[in-house]
Amino acid sequence: MKTRFLAVCTALAAATALTGCSQSADPAAGSDKVTLWLMKGSASEDFIGKFTAAFETEHPGVDLDVKIQEWTGIGDKVNAVLDGTSQEGADVIEVGNTQVAKYIETGGLEELTLEGLREWGSKDWLKGLAEPGTINGAQYGVPWYAANRVVIYHKDLFATAGIKTPPRNRQEWIQATQKLDKGDQQGIYLAGQNWYALAGFIWDEGGELAVETNGKWVGALDDDKALAGMDFYKQLQALGDGPKDADEETPPQSQVFARGQVAQIIAPPGQAAEIEAANPALKGKLGFFPIPGKTSEKAGAVFTGGSDLIIPARTGQRKGAVDVITALVSEKWQTELARTMSYVPNKTTLAHVVEGNEGAANMAPGAAQGRATPTSARWAEVEAKNPIKPFMTAVLTGRDPKQAAKAASAEIGKVLSSDR
Repeated sequence: MKTRFLAVCTALAAATALTGCSQSADPAAGSDKVTLWLMKGSASEDFIGKFTAAFETEHPGVDLDVKIQEWTGIGDKVNAVLDGTSQEGADVIEVGNTQVAKYIETGGLEELTLEGLREWGSKDWLKGLAEPGTINGAQYGVPWYAANRVVIYHKDLFATAGIKTPPRNRQEWIQATQKLDKGDQQGIYLAGQNWYALAGFIWDEGGELAVETNGKWVGALDDDKALAGMDFYKQLQALGDGPKDADEETPPQSQVFARGQVAQIIAPPGQAAEIEAANPALKGKLGFFPIPGKTSEKAGAVFTGGSDLIIPARTGQRKGAVDVITALVSEKWQTELARTMSYVPNKTTLAHVVEGNEGAANMAPGAAQGRATPTSARWAEVEAKNPIKPFMTAVLTGRDPKQAAKAASAEIGKVLSSDR
């Protein structure tokens, strides 16, 4: 394959005097530069330094240039690379897993299906990372790392209530939360519009947020299975004083928990550090458990956040870009990243590498059941308007669930299927 690639480069150079093919035929000609865009906060400086040094040692003649990008405005920057209007080049780009669909629609991505099957172990990838990067069976986004919500709980309040082990299924969870919800103490602080948590309950029931039929997307909140998920949310939300008309950031739920009278919240494990920073007296008193499923056999479904890696079709360094991804998704660097950043690795078979990290270890069972938002390129527009939030508030304040769900589903379908 390398011989064929070099032959193509030689022919192109002879015919058009172009330069910049993926590999230099003569090492004396200098290093090939492969540019990797990573998002701010995804990996520590220490990890990036170690990875870069190791990669360049293992790939003589390759200069790996890692550039850190801000999330704000990243969509326009990536699109500029994909359509060739950018003044900056990139050979591998980290993108949010739910963003991949819109880049696939834009065009300009390299298909990586064969590499996934042959080299990267795609059969074991987390579905919540892999599915958003796929269209019509072709893989464009390569899972890198995942993060999802767990239950963060106050150990002392659980002990006082006589709860010795975390609940393993929904029934046990409701029963435990009922015991914890007394007086000024909240069994759980669950804001009325935490739609990410709701999505998991809907998926557990076999429902969907939206479905595609004959090329047309429609909202699915009015399906009986989705409504069953909302009903469970309502039961749980009632066992605390979370606002029915606001999300988990209004006010920040970590700040509410830090006051010491909340037994549980649903949040990424990283919020434990925010809680301890706000109230150092809680240090060492916080525990984690996976969001319980309908039965004890498996954890509840969760929205899987995280990142995928893509390769722009315009790269002049395809082989080098593939080599970078091969390294980043290897067991060695997946382990290093997961342990350094408390992430879940990209494969179910690597869940064991975070066993020593309580927060990450409790994310892993949920990640195995994880899902992502619908793979429409226009889902981001749904989130911008977000008819799911007022639907939740309507149900929690006593409106007819079916009617509220029909209205929200119609709005979702309108956004996903209307002309741009």
